[in-house]
Amino acid sequence: MFQKILVPLDGSKRAEQALPVAARVARSTGASLVLLRVVTAPIDFAWYSMESPGMMQAALEADLEKAKEYLDGLIASEALQGITTSREVIPGEPAHSIFPVAEEQHADLIIMCSHGDTRVRRWALGSTSQKIARHSPIPVVILRQGTGTLSNLHPEGVRPVRIMVTLDGSELAEATLEPAALLSAALSAPVHGELHLTRVLPIAPDSVYDGFKDLITAERERMVAGAKAYLQSVTQRFKEGELAKLQLTITSSVIIGNDVADTLISIAESGEETEKISASDVIAMATHGRSGPQRWVLGSITERVLSVTKLPLLIVRPARATMKHVVTDEVKTQHTEPREATADTPPWVGLF
Repeated sequence: MFQKILVPLDGSKRAEQALPVAARVARSTGASLVLLRVVTAPIDFAWYSMESPGMMQAALEADLEKAKEYLDGLIASEALQGITTSREVIPGEPAHSIFPVAEEQHADLIIMCSHGDTRVRRWALGSTSQKIARHSPIPVVILRQGTGTLSNLHPEGVRPVRIMVTLDGSELAEATLEPAALLSAALSAPVHGELHLTRVLPIAPDSVYDGFKDLITAERERMVAGAKAYLQSVTQRFKEGELAKLQLTITSSVIIGNDVADTLISIAESGEETEKISASDVIAMATHGRSGPQRWVLGSITERVLSVTKLPLLIVRPARATMKHVVTDEVKTQHTEPREATADTPPWVGLF
């Protein structure tokens, strides 16, 4: 379970939308919160720095004191009552300052909004959240404006907070599974959480392969069967492994979509009627999938989803050791005899 949650704030009401979500997770898991305010040097006074450094320092110190008072007010608020909460106020550049604080505080989850107050004396959470998503060594939940508390209370009654986990068949992408399971369980309590495992096969339309329709159809069926078998094996691990105690409901689907990012967004936000897939509350993705030009990477899939979707995202960066292992295996494979194409490594379909 999560033990310490870092919540970066910029002083805006929009950024504070992360607090109810962080509070829900903390109350469910017994985690503590660390509220972080990174104060940037006031640009309004930057021109004084050469002739009057003292004035610049005085302005910065005043902002630091205001930030401390601001966070103290949040800690004393009713929304955080009963939760062990501390504050960190430091000067610096937000995207570069958040990670050292996370490491020093031993945080295991970051929850933040994607947009904050972009006025001169505040930092723009839109760009900051993208940098955090790319490089964070711990899982990050990126919320959207209007996300609210990600409550499991709905007009039709209490239901699980449903997280769609995107997989590409690699161990790197599977790094998302445990954080997604823990997050869904925490947000869904007292009911059990729900995960939907999704594998998108970016197969081009049949019209591209005129004259080879039978061959392409057979190959497609083989790929779909292989992807379904993979998702079933992942589901079985949830029933037998350490996460079985969470008693999550696990569903899965294999979807054919020429554009992976657009397909993922569509399934998550609207569901899929023919496959009877319901819409999700959160999308969970890894910053890296398989190595190589034909596999998922943050720049092509995760970052596109982050830029477009209206849903909150849980973004996980796989451990470097695992990443190095998989990349090494990929390189070794490229220097050995060509592999026979399998359902998981189609010769004519690329993942960007």
